[in-house]
Amino acid sequence: MIGFYDYTVWLTYLSLISATVGIFVSRSGAGHPYIGALFLLICGLCDTFDGMVARSKPGRSEREKKYGIQIDSLTDLVAFGVLPACIGDALYKSSLLLESNPEQQLMASVPYPVYMAVFVIYVLAAMIRLAYFNVIAEESSDRGETVKTYTGLPVTAATLIFPPFLMLRHLLGRDIAIFYYGVMLLVAGLFVSRFNIRKPGLRGILIMVGIGVLEFILILVVKYYGARAF
Repeated sequence: MIGFYDYTVWLTYLSLISATVGIFVSRSGAGHPYIGALFLLICGLCDTFDGMVARSKPGRSEREKKYGIQIDSLTDLVAFGVLPACIGDALYKSSLLLESNPEQQLMASVPYPVYMAVFVIYVLAAMIRLAYFNVIAEESSDRGETVKTYTGLPVTAATLIFPPFLMLRHLLGRDIAIFYYGVMLLVAGLFVSRFNIRKPGLRGILIMVGIGVLEFILILVVKYYGARAF
């Protein structure tokens, strides 16, 4: 059987499973964007530690290393490219079912193909960003260098961008879903922009993990166990 199945790839596989389930669940029925956001946060947590886990195994072959790099990028495209787009589609579906209000009427006034175009642009930008980073990383590896900066916004930033937006929508008690698509276009532009971001150290990683865990808890408590129904 082809592929690798030891513990070094389990988190990456789990991230893809989470993303796939999140895609189908978020778009089911009338749309469940908040559930999709929970799965997005799980993907982010897995992605944070999958590289560390893979490097913990001594004596990995070159084939194992390259395989890990490939599945990481492929999974990232699904988890942080396709899943946020599906959350946006679920948000569209669920928003149209709310009682008539100016925000809902604005959502309905925009033809659905416009939203679809936003989704396509976002996913395309995520793919370009991932492919470009892979090329740069490979060139640096051939020169014996270590990549210390990211060019463009990493696609994994979606984990810390879209769930807070959904939380803000809920806490405000107003349907600001129309702005989600503007955020998607902005993030897509940042994916392919030519600016450098220094890779975070251990402290930065732990801070981001803490933020992600907090977001996960808040969505569960405020949205699904809170008193407000919005």
